[in-house]
Amino acid sequence: MPKTFYRRKLPHLQRDHKFHFVTFCTYRRWVLPESARVVVLDCCLHDNDTKILMQAVVVMPDHVHMIFAPQENATEIYSLAEITGAIKGTSAHKINQLLGRKRKVWQTESFDHVLRSAENLNQKIAYILQNPMRRGLVSVPENYRWLWQRPLANPFAPNPASLT
Repeated sequence: MPKTFYRRKLPHLQRDHKFHFVTFCTYRRWVLPESARVVVLDCCLHDNDTKILMQAVVVMPDHVHMIFAPQENATEIYSLAEITGAIKGTSAHKINQLLGRKRKVWQTESFDHVLRSAENLNQKIAYILQNPMRRGLVSVPENYRWLWQRPLANPFAPNPASLT
């Protein structure tokens, strides 16, 4: 069973089957080159629909925001520490390889918050989608290349299997 609470410098609380808003920053607020942002977005989405159920993610020049729910394997729910550690570790390795360097990429700590309601979830998704606009990087969220949101499912759409 994963830890539901652990502490480094910040407390970390995990709730099973709940969405979590997670933020982590680059070491010393280093600005990620565009090629590195592609790597980070790919790493954030790598375990989507297996270890995590991602709702939204944005890779900003010096930080990342994600909303996801940890998923279950055969015996337990994946821990926040395991999920963020895998994303940060893999992306740091790939970024350093890409840029031909051996430096720290991420701050050790991350900020996480359990989202307790659908309203809170929708507010945080909107915050993530608007983040590039607030920073003046784009005029509309769709123009920011390092932003991903789970497509909304249409509950009224016909079932593709029933169309054959």
